[in-house]
Amino acid sequence: MIDLRSDTVTLPTPEMREAIARAELGDDVYGEDPTVNRLQAMAASMVGKEAALLVPSGTMGNLTAMLTHCARGTRALVGSESHTNLYEAGGASALGGIVLTPIRNHPSGELVLDELKRELATSQDSHFAQPSAVVIENTHNRCGGAPIALSHMAEVSDLAHRRGLPLHLDGARIFNAALALESRPATIASYADTVSFCLSKGLACPIGSLLCGSREFIARAHRTRKVLGGGMRQAGIIAAAGIVALTTMVERLAEDHANARALAEGLRLIAGINVREVERRTNMVVFDVDGGAAGARHFEAAMKDRGVLISAREATSFRAVTHYGISRADVDRAVARASECAAETLLA
Repeated sequence: MIDLRSDTVTLPTPEMREAIARAELGDDVYGEDPTVNRLQAMAASMVGKEAALLVPSGTMGNLTAMLTHCARGTRALVGSESHTNLYEAGGASALGGIVLTPIRNHPSGELVLDELKRELATSQDSHFAQPSAVVIENTHNRCGGAPIALSHMAEVSDLAHRRGLPLHLDGARIFNAALALESRPATIASYADTVSFCLSKGLACPIGSLLCGSREFIARAHRTRKVLGGGMRQAGIIAAAGIVALTTMVERLAEDHANARALAEGLRLIAGINVREVERRTNMVVFDVDGGAAGARHFEAAMKDRGVLISAREATSFRAVTHYGISRADVDRAVARASECAAETLLA
């Protein structure tokens, strides 16, 4: 099966499995797991922050950040198409009493700055919930995996900080962003006060994300993580794989980007399939199919029957993600299967 649904389907490398088996362990709730401590120091250094906190998932990383930054009854300004707004089960509102205020995203993933400015200018009148944080995503999942330009990061950072608000970066795929922007993760993260990133996507770990920020912030975030049930005791078995990921898996993301470009180029040649363009492609390809919703369902089923899994988005659109475990030969086979399925289901 060629599984292009997400880079979360990656399996750990043999080196990761070996590291997990041999990890030196302690009780992380007491701060005594040496492998966790090493990973946290490494992660903080890579994104240019003072400290880091290991959490089970990117959703918990973003939630921990917002609950630490924001008081109950205040507003977090988030992208309308962001993962935080759409795919994190409303946790900030349900658990923190935080009002998620969506700011429209351009198709490129950038925030509509006029809307952000308007929300940041909320009157201090006691009738209004006050903004308490701004959240930006880079790369942007819903916008084709687009990397957000550093100039836009700088503008959003300046607007937030002029209002006296922290900027949190959902950097789940920050290493993909750095590669596409020919930059460094620390440069991207420098515009934000806090940043979270995932180990379990393109870096191929089985579990885990890091929340990074100042020492003072991370000290407070420890308590938030505890409230959320995130104290994981001998978490070095998770951290061991993360250390391998950060030392061996970052540079190989270039292979995923190259494979995604090849996939996009191949799909673009197929009648009935329309690839959405991005200025800088990372590891995602979003495409629409002709034939309406019924045609799209038949196309997806036909692809599955031929051994290719893709992720449905809207009624007639899909996402395909390249990752560790997907080779160029797999991409070529997926394109060939798509051509067969399009002829069978979209053009019949």
